[in-house]
Amino acid sequence: MAVTVKVSASLRCRCVILLLSVIVSVAFPEQPTIYLVLMEGEPILFHHGAGLLKGERSDPNSEAYRAHAKHLEDSHDQLLQNTIEVGSYKKLYSFKHIINGFAVHTTPSQAKKLELAEGVKLVEEDRGVKLMTTYTPEFLELPMGVWSQEGGDTHAGEDLVIGVIDTGIDPMHPSFAYDPLKPYTSNPHRFSGDCQTGPRFPASSCNGKIISARYFSAGAQSITLNTSKDFLSPFDAAGHGSHVASIAAGNYGVSVVVNSFLYGYASGMAPRARIAVYKAVFPSIGTMADVVAAIDQAVLDQVDIISLSIGPNSPPEDKPIFLNVFDISMLFAQRAGVFVVQAAGNQGPTPSSIESYSPWVVGVAACNIDRSFPGKIVLGDGQNINGVGLSGPTFGNWLLQYKLVLAKDAVKESGTFPMTPQYVEECQYPEALDPTLVLGSIVICTFSAGFSNGTSTLSAIIDTATELGFMGFVLTANPLYGDYIAEPVPFVVPGIMIPKVADAQILLQYYEQWTSRDPTGRVTKYNGRAAIGEGRVASFQGRAPSVSRFSSRGPDIIDSSRRNLADVLKPDILAPGHLIWAAWSPTSISEPLLNGYNFALLSGTSMATPHVAGVAALIKQHNPSWTPSMIASAISTTASRYDNYGEPIMAEGFNISSLYPSTPFDFGAGLINPKRALDPGLVFTSGFEDYVEFLCSLPNTNLSLVEAVTGRLCNHSLAHPSDLNLPSITISRLVTSQVVRRSVKNIESKPETYVSAVLHPNGVEVSVNPSQFTIDSQGTQDMEITISVTQALNSFSFGEIVLTGTLDHIVRIPLSVLTVPM
Repeated sequence: MAVTVKVSASLRCRCVILLLSVIVSVAFPEQPTIYLVLMEGEPILFHHGAGLLKGERSDPNSEAYRAHAKHLEDSHDQLLQNTIEVGSYKKLYSFKHIINGFAVHTTPSQAKKLELAEGVKLVEEDRGVKLMTTYTPEFLELPMGVWSQEGGDTHAGEDLVIGVIDTGIDPMHPSFAYDPLKPYTSNPHRFSGDCQTGPRFPASSCNGKIISARYFSAGAQSITLNTSKDFLSPFDAAGHGSHVASIAAGNYGVSVVVNSFLYGYASGMAPRARIAVYKAVFPSIGTMADVVAAIDQAVLDQVDIISLSIGPNSPPEDKPIFLNVFDISMLFAQRAGVFVVQAAGNQGPTPSSIESYSPWVVGVAACNIDRSFPGKIVLGDGQNINGVGLSGPTFGNWLLQYKLVLAKDAVKESGTFPMTPQYVEECQYPEALDPTLVLGSIVICTFSAGFSNGTSTLSAIIDTATELGFMGFVLTANPLYGDYIAEPVPFVVPGIMIPKVADAQILLQYYEQWTSRDPTGRVTKYNGRAAIGEGRVASFQGRAPSVSRFSSRGPDIIDSSRRNLADVLKPDILAPGHLIWAAWSPTSISEPLLNGYNFALLSGTSMATPHVAGVAALIKQHNPSWTPSMIASAISTTASRYDNYGEPIMAEGFNISSLYPSTPFDFGAGLINPKRALDPGLVFTSGFEDYVEFLCSLPNTNLSLVEAVTGRLCNHSLAHPSDLNLPSITISRLVTSQVVRRSVKNIESKPETYVSAVLHPNGVEVSVNPSQFTIDSQGTQDMEITISVTQALNSFSFGEIVLTGTLDHIVRIPLSVLTVPM
């Protein structure tokens, strides 16, 4: 019997679509990646059977600790085995100390299964991470200020441990050497670390100054790792981690010698503090899984400070930024009593470019200091042109002058190379230039398309100059591309950068005036002469600080997709981060120009962050019982809003050489003042429960997600997020009026009377109740600040509340208010 089956057109269409989807899935298999997973259940440090009891930290050697650790790790393994397909995943880490969860390398479809599994609170794709001082101790008045109070440089930071999560450390560097003439007399209280060895990192590397060293590579290894440069040890092949560590806690008085020239003497902010190394970023790659694992371990090791000159490649788009795994791990580190400081980011001066978001982390902006390294080129007619370049002078200093040759005029006529800017005018390829013309000459290279798109480098110019025997080189600005930003870089040959078009035109006009050409334009005689002057001697003058152009700006945001603003001031504080001398790894895998150097002059919020980490260690040394929020408050309320001229701090803008009046969204509370931060008078304190209430009060936030990631119910929330007890007040939408609540604690040994004064933001009236109060030693005082709109400006305006005490304490509270029409 024949059976006829009629198939509808719609069913046939669905079958075709299904078949196509199968073909596509076979042709393009899912690409595995790293996922971070948070689970229900208390981590070890906050588990009452094994962890925090009445503020005490857990003992890793206790039976209760080991039992709970095994329980958590077994639960992670069991969840994976019961939820996703065998062979489709690799567990990278079990997080069990400050958060309960794990990192796993698997496919998106398997990750979806994890999201639905019982006991799973959050699944987040790993977005990767990126990397974001000889003179700064004196710029911040440490030798005569804080150091003198802590017994001088031989005791500043003693018994404190700074955990540096970065690219590792070079253990052979003198900034981290153990000095037998200045031995450490005791071990930091309660700290327990380890010394992991490996390539270029023997056991002797942990010498007392480097008290512990670990590396975290499971995330990097699951994606890509080049073992020829990504050393599986705490050794720093990049240089960044060594730079950061030495700024925070490098030894005192280390000679900074580059190309046989002594630039000065370097010291960390807390030169006697110990360094615990947590290498979690490699030259080839950085993963959030490795960084979170490092934070988890650092807190277990009981570091006092965590310094993070790194941040995520991008914020999450599917949830409030505060609730990503990275920020939550920093929240629990803060809960465990660790002060966490993070780079604000290098995406400035764009508004809301901040990359350190959370109120429980101190985000650091970068500024310049009053040191520069001016260079000069002297022309044959006596004209001087200023420029930039850390190089010695041409032979004979200014007494002998040398032939000037424009690179375009020295290009080989019979060359087979492409006539692109890199070959013709940017001095990138020695084979493009006639060696007889450039030998012993000062060659003018031009900033052109290759430098504009990032394919040309200073390293290539130096290589060309060395190979062809230039007496020196000049890199001039190009009218087609405008002025460029020139940062001093050590040159092994005399060289100078002229970044301003106006100055470059003076040089080129002189060159053309003294150069003979035939009717075709070909040079027949080079008559121009010049000499490059000394460019390695520092000059200490000019306004400082000013907020660096690259430093990321506020206002802070709640979510990256809608760009809703947060009632949190970011950045928090300003610190030196422009042209900072510090230790460097001679391996210098990522920066060929610095290969072989023991020191580097770098800029970035990466450099500003360890300044604050080191100062926080000094504050903790002076006030051992202070919590992280007390340290953060002291740093904020004592900061300065004025530069060395007594004028309000300025900020660099988009245009080169432009300055504009800065706001708290540029510098936070202001420039860090270590001496005043030791004795702030009053502090604003916040704890874990306060931060949970803040999260619960965020507008349009999934309360279940807050409860899941924090382990606390949203039974209590703040009346408004701006009521979080921070040492600043930020209101991102004020229609009529709002009462903001704050509470201060007197940490002094005597009672003190304070009187309030207000610098009102434009369009706003501010009243403080009580306007005057007397507060006992260790007492607290609640305040109500009423902020009312007098004119809706539809933009932020700024002011401050100043509390002046009878014992000469001055407490400054920045105000940032966005008024909007009803």
